[in-house]
Amino acid sequence: MKKTALRRSRILEALDNFGQVNVSELSKEFNVSEVTIRNDLANLERNKLLVRAHGGAFKTNTLAIPVTEKKKINLDAKKAIGKAAAKIIQENDSIILDSGTTTFEISNNLGKFERLSVISNALDIINNLANFDNLDVMVPGGFLKEFSMSLVGPMAERNFKQLHCNKLFLGVDGFKSDVGVYTYHMEEAYLNQLMIDIAEEVIVVADSSKFKKIGFAFIAGFNKIHKVITDKDIEPEFVKMLERNNVEVIIAN
Repeated sequence: MKKTALRRSRILEALDNFGQVNVSELSKEFNVSEVTIRNDLANLERNKLLVRAHGGAFKTNTLAIPVTEKKKINLDAKKAIGKAAAKIIQENDSIILDSGTTTFEISNNLGKFERLSVISNALDIINNLANFDNLDVMVPGGFLKEFSMSLVGPMAERNFKQLHCNKLFLGVDGFKSDVGVYTYHMEEAYLNQLMIDIAEEVIVVADSSKFKKIGFAFIAGFNKIHKVITDKDIEPEFVKMLERNNVEVIIAN
């Protein structure tokens, strides 16, 4: 097999394992220039085998999984995280549930509260919350991204700026060590930043697989995050990284 074909094959293997690749890291690994790696990624993208982003690329099917399918992935871990998150909510709190499959599991655990205000931009979460009579539910509005069942855009942004909450439960698509949290979508990243601005406490909820992924759009640095709730399979190095950045780690059992 020619060197170019072999290198591209190994790039695809890395995508299968990690969901993403970085140009600089691939350049060092294969001892070729970053220009060569970018040409490799461009070729693979033309063949619809990946999606390029600034500084790297993502696995095509990582981006193409709709929310209905994502809910089935790591479901036990997400359920455990949802229960752990509900335990730190107090009566009379006002909370934001960001769109996401892990935040959806939090919504399944809110029936015990006598009084709670919940803000969410996710239609599936809003529909789920309608099952509970004891919740005050607020929908910020916006236009619907059917892929993620989330409401985004200027209307949602304007309305979030008028609000305040005690706790934000933020779903993310990935982490970058010692930098912060990411998502795949620019408009959702900006809306997440507004949510962070109006929250007293920011709690990221993410199963352990997210620590080996990143995302296209930067949401926030670890200096804006107070807690991360994840599952028992998180690797010790990631726990140390979070603690090094003064983020409390809660392991859901």
